[in-house]
Amino acid sequence: MPSTPSDSDLCELHRRAGRLDEAAAHGRRAVALDPGDAACWYNLGVVLYDRLEVAASISCERRAVRLRPDWPGPHFELAEGLLLSGQWEEGWREYEWRWRLRGVPPLVPPALLTRGGPSAPRPWDGRPMPEGTLLLVADQGFGDSIQFARYLPMAAALCPTLLVACSPEILPVIRALPGGYRIVTDWEAAPPFDAYAALSGLPGLFGTRIDTVPPPLSGLRAEPERVERWAARLDGLLPRGYRRVGLVWAGRPTHGNDHNRSLTLARLAPFFALEKTALVTLQKGPAQAEAARYYGAAPLVDLGPELESFADTMAVLGQLDHVVCVDTAVAHLAGAMGRPTAVLLPYAPDWRWLLGRGATPWYPTVTLHRQPGPGRWDEAIQGAVAVVAGGRIRASGRPDRR
Repeated sequence: MPSTPSDSDLCELHRRAGRLDEAAAHGRRAVALDPGDAACWYNLGVVLYDRLEVAASISCERRAVRLRPDWPGPHFELAEGLLLSGQWEEGWREYEWRWRLRGVPPLVPPALLTRGGPSAPRPWDGRPMPEGTLLLVADQGFGDSIQFARYLPMAAALCPTLLVACSPEILPVIRALPGGYRIVTDWEAAPPFDAYAALSGLPGLFGTRIDTVPPPLSGLRAEPERVERWAARLDGLLPRGYRRVGLVWAGRPTHGNDHNRSLTLARLAPFFALEKTALVTLQKGPAQAEAARYYGAAPLVDLGPELESFADTMAVLGQLDHVVCVDTAVAHLAGAMGRPTAVLLPYAPDWRWLLGRGATPWYPTVTLHRQPGPGRWDEAIQGAVAVVAGGRIRASGRPDRR
């Protein structure tokens, strides 16, 4: 006969189903019954994070860490709670436990670390390296790579010979950055290097605090030929003098938290009625099909099928007056380019957006619109509508062709 699920198991099962009150009740019962089980404290800490009881979540994960110091899971959840609540000094240290999580591949293929014999490449500790080559790896998601690319000039000031490894998808963004970095997209083509680090580890190496976040890189611009082509295309498709608002309502379905961060195009209906406004969808992936079922007063142009890469997306972003999107790569790209952007956030957001703020130190032109409770998108959307409707037409600085 199958065994009866424990309270700790039920805590996690209910959390995944979005039944957070029941999950928390089972989690509290589990730690009361077996306070020496690290897994019980870990699972309760995770659900308390989702309930935005961050201080309590941190306490649970600390308890789990004390019980099982070498278990990566509680360390990583502790990091997320610390970072979300602004406790970045300790948070960055705990964040490094992500490399020990099950299923996380090594930052650099082991074969590249052994080909140098006694002088094999070493992890970079953040200290100056005037000689030799430093490899920086654009790890994690596309949004993370865009967010942390701002540290490249700081690293280059300490290590003049810099090599950036990134996926082919993010190549157009890294290539568009000022600095002319040497880039590799295939490990087999990687030249020798002496030290390496993850882009996502640079905030910790540089001791970043909320008040010392480096600004996004100035000069991130699309290729002039693409800008010209997309400007002509949009001018031919959209009414003259209308406010242009880009929309992205869903992230990658494979993302672990996608069910919380994504919504449907229909939920953005308040934007459909804005006067003198044209909507431009930048949505990719399965959710892109929703644009074909659009009914609204505002003109809508679906560019998703035509956007072949981030190079095209950058060129289109430069033609828009405002961008409205969920927490996905376009939010980071628009913010890095200095575009006015409204980001819709779930009740328990990713750590980088902090708590209770309408703005973010990572992107000065981004406003944050948060769910006041799990699943409550309406208030967040209305806040974004108010920001967009209050903006001036042609706020982007593009010439208004009359």
